[in-house]
Amino acid sequence: MVEFDALSWDRVGVSTTVERNPMSAERVLAPTPTAAYRWRWLALAALLLGEAMNLLDATIVQVAAPAIHGDLGGSVSDIQWFTTAYTLPFAVLLITGGRLGDIAGRRRVFVIGVTGFMLASAACALAPSVGLLVAFRVVQGASAAVVIPQTIGLIKTMFSGDEMSKALGSIGPVMGLAAVCGPVLGGVLTHADLFGSSWRAAFLVNVPVSLVVLAIAPKMLENRAPERPTLDITGTLLAMIGTGLIVYPLIGGDIAAMSGWSWGGIAAGLIVMVVFGLHQRGVAAGGRSPLVEPSLFAHRGFPAALVTSASFFAVTNGLMMVIVLQLQLGLGTDVLNAGLTLAPWSVGLAIASWVAGAHLVRRYGHHTMSLGLAVLLVGALAAIAVYHTADPTAYPKPLLVALGVVGLGVGLFGPAFFTIALKPLQPQEIGSAAGLLNSLQQLGATLGVAVLGSVYLNSAEPGGPAESVQAVQVAFWVAVALVVVSFASSRLMTEKDASDKAGAQH
Repeated sequence: MVEFDALSWDRVGVSTTVERNPMSAERVLAPTPTAAYRWRWLALAALLLGEAMNLLDATIVQVAAPAIHGDLGGSVSDIQWFTTAYTLPFAVLLITGGRLGDIAGRRRVFVIGVTGFMLASAACALAPSVGLLVAFRVVQGASAAVVIPQTIGLIKTMFSGDEMSKALGSIGPVMGLAAVCGPVLGGVLTHADLFGSSWRAAFLVNVPVSLVVLAIAPKMLENRAPERPTLDITGTLLAMIGTGLIVYPLIGGDIAAMSGWSWGGIAAGLIVMVVFGLHQRGVAAGGRSPLVEPSLFAHRGFPAALVTSASFFAVTNGLMMVIVLQLQLGLGTDVLNAGLTLAPWSVGLAIASWVAGAHLVRRYGHHTMSLGLAVLLVGALAAIAVYHTADPTAYPKPLLVALGVVGLGVGLFGPAFFTIALKPLQPQEIGSAAGLLNSLQQLGATLGVAVLGSVYLNSAEPGGPAESVQAVQVAFWVAVALVVVSFASSRLMTEKDASDKAGAQH
């Protein structure tokens, strides 16, 4: 039986009709489209705030890390773990987090995740040692993996039609702002040393934000799947082990200097993921609930969406890191200046994402996604031209314009991509799809940082500013190649979309 959330439609001002389920004698309470859910925009604000908080925490500690190391001591390598301890469990548990939303209800799992994140943040702020801080960061990352996959499913429940495109389109501006504000906010809070808190304020800021999200959470509405699946424990372990083996060697690593053990771990991870796929098919064939719905891959465009997600976010995350490295290592600018250089990217992303979600996706559909990739490509080529003509010892002011164009491309791409990737899916597939898309996004981001970062560092060292500028150009050319990959895989998504329309008309 279809079960809507305990917050009934009658109470929120939406008319209801009683329909007969053709597969059984049960009656189904279904909403009629006479009125929209009145709390949807407030609930969306809480969802976006929760996502932004998690993204902020992935970057805010990067700036505060030296202060943490100076206060708590430990080896220099511990600085890397302040970030890695968060990102690794986040990447590993995303698929499981999406499935938990299908099983226990997305709003309930979202609330549990935000609560765990808040408590872990407070524990990080009070941590007396490096070991405990790393442990609490692991809990933070695991909590984030539970929170993030629920957002798309909840949005699809509370919004429909053109409003859904607008809601999905709002994700991009918020995420772009959070990505840029993370390093800046970490530096400001640490430097301000409020009440002697130093770096601990970078974690304490999550507590009041989490309380606001939790206060609004009861207004979120969800439509649960007709049949609640069970958690596939074996599949969960296989997914965790496989993803961990692939991601772990890449986080903070230099691909050119990776050992045979690291490459062996990645190869073993790929083998485990193949076993995971075979296991999921067996579970589904046996009539049980798999961790990942095999029916997702019956939609021919969904595998292409996974490839597009990985390659696209490899470009965006990798380029951000390379730009910051070149400004700090090549030019010697401070962290605040490096962070502000990315502001045009964020502004362009915010504007284009809103326009795409509110207007362009509805009118032009998948063509908006192709336009976004084309604009992104133009921005990347413009940045290469700026670096080619710029004085290696001077701040490249024209780069701000090129990064603004890059941001426009990223903003145009996002709403169209998620709309097309999720459009053909059924309610029981949303959790698995969101977990997979976010997991591939995280894996792509990790690959982008590892590949583009390795390209830049290997080309720049041990030279000076001129070598640094040449190195960043090489990294941008690799990014251009990844944009081409994204365009090719996105065409497979759009071809499927067109074939579906043709079949419907036939």
